[in-house]
Amino acid sequence: MAPILVVNVGSSSFKWSAFADDASLIASANDRWIPSPHAAEAQVSRVLQQVNSPRAIGHRMVHGGPRFVGPVRVDATVRGTLDALRPLAPKHMGPALAAVDACARLLPGVPQICAFDTAFHATLPEEARLYALPPAWTEPLALRRYGFHGLSVAWAVRRTEALLGALPPRVVVCHLGSGASITAIREGRSVDTSMGYTTLDGVVMATRPGHLDPGAVIVLAEHLGISPRQLEARLENECGLLGLAGTADLREVLARADAGEARARTAYGVYLTSILRAVGAVVGVLGGLDALVFTGGVGEHSARVRRDTCRAFAFLGVALDRDRNESSDGDSDLAQDGAPVRVLRVTAREDLSVLADVNQVLASDRA
Repeated sequence: MAPILVVNVGSSSFKWSAFADDASLIASANDRWIPSPHAAEAQVSRVLQQVNSPRAIGHRMVHGGPRFVGPVRVDATVRGTLDALRPLAPKHMGPALAAVDACARLLPGVPQICAFDTAFHATLPEEARLYALPPAWTEPLALRRYGFHGLSVAWAVRRTEALLGALPPRVVVCHLGSGASITAIREGRSVDTSMGYTTLDGVVMATRPGHLDPGAVIVLAEHLGISPRQLEARLENECGLLGLAGTADLREVLARADAGEARARTAYGVYLTSILRAVGAVVGVLGGLDALVFTGGVGEHSARVRRDTCRAFAFLGVALDRDRNESSDGDSDLAQDGAPVRVLRVTAREDLSVLADVNQVLASDRA
């Protein structure tokens, strides 16, 4: 049977994977994204030279808004609704939609299915979802907390269950990469998460500041003399580690900190404290902790971030095995034997979550 192509376009990357009918990987690549419609078509064309006649194409979409709480097949109506969601995640939605349009032009008869990062968080209870604002303000705008990285979190939950033999009732997933968020999972369902209405919220990230006092946002706009949208662009691209340390690469921040650079030490301290604050908050929501899961580029590859995070929660029974933490290079349990809280490292596989969603929609079409 023809393969399924999964496309994951970020603000600067163009990842794709092709899967056989048994979900085995045929081919994949991670290329630099070139932000223009013509370039998008050229990039998709190059993929199609390697993936012969896909029977379906799955796309990772960062934001599904209030409407899309599960995967959906793209048609003209869906495409128009997605376009209206661009302002909620401008760095991600534009490139992803350019890829959708390129695929539609090159393969007009092939079904395209969108899987949404926000969909996993559709289970957020009202008390975690709502802002303390008048409904007359929020309801016309669908202004609420959505949560993100849901495709990564969903995969981390599946792998946690597989690695431990059963899914613990109280799990915290730390998706730490260029973007980052912390999610509380109770009985397999998202009940709280650090990101809110947009991907600017939550913990400190590579170029985004994370949580800001709304009053600070107002003062910044006045001080800089720019419009809200101009400020949004600068918050997206000039803050976080980059703003604090002059580099968005955590590895460089840590190297400079170890060399004695005060600015880098401060940047890492702010970054780590934001993670600890977010983990502590969702542990409180869960009423305890059974498993702490690290995924995403930093979560997978920085033994130091895992160590420093776990050390802060030793009072909960979090105890890393030092050798496992330092040497792990795959999905594994890094906790000390007998520790009451398991600590897992999980390789992010958003493509497999998208694949599952594509197969769900295709099965529904056949039913």
